[in-house]
Amino acid sequence: MKTKELLARTALGALGGAMLVGMAGVAVAAELEADDVAVNVTIDPVAPVGALTMTVDAASTTLTEAESDDAAYRVFAGALPTVTVSDDRAEVPASVYWYVTGQSSAFTSGSTSDTIGADRLGWTPALITPGNGEVAEGDPTVPSVDEATQGAGTPGANNVGLAGEELLALALDSADARPTGSWSANAALTLKADADVSPGAYAATITLTLWEDEQ
Repeated sequence: MKTKELLARTALGALGGAMLVGMAGVAVAAELEADDVAVNVTIDPVAPVGALTMTVDAASTTLTEAESDDAAYRVFAGALPTVTVSDDRAEVPASVYWYVTGQSSAFTSGSTSDTIGADRLGWTPALITPGNGEVAEGDPTVPSVDEATQGAGTPGANNVGLAGEELLALALDSADARPTGSWSANAALTLKADADVSPGAYAATITLTLWEDEQ
């Protein structure tokens, strides 16, 4: 038995040696033929899980002059384009709420150096979409030259215009609001300029922001 194993190992070693010797003498191989194989894969999109989003119906609006009951001021009125908040998320985090704010820049004109401060622009938000109280409009904000209609004589007085962020609409609980799907709101706009303001075409920008926060 030992003799047979020895002969087998010897034969294998000899074959390996022959192979090594043979490889040492081979010239560089010549490529005779080649071909390509295309590899394809289709990756399907991940199913959307939804999102909380905001859209605005128009990029601009125009104020027109209205009757003024005070000779010291000229009054201009208009409407904020409709703002719609949609929520199609499959799940909504617990204890979160969303809200929309608006803040205006000053009114400036290319034909005059006069400016009309953002505090002179007020709004009265209005909820368009009917509901069961899951969403509410913000409180009115009046121009700074008017008497406050809410919180008079306090730090919370509403005669501040849109110089800072003011509330347009609020959902106290995103989870409660979500089943409705979408809600729309707009606002009546009122601008009060000094009676002696320089004539010209004035423009400002109201920045609308959708927020979601945790209670």
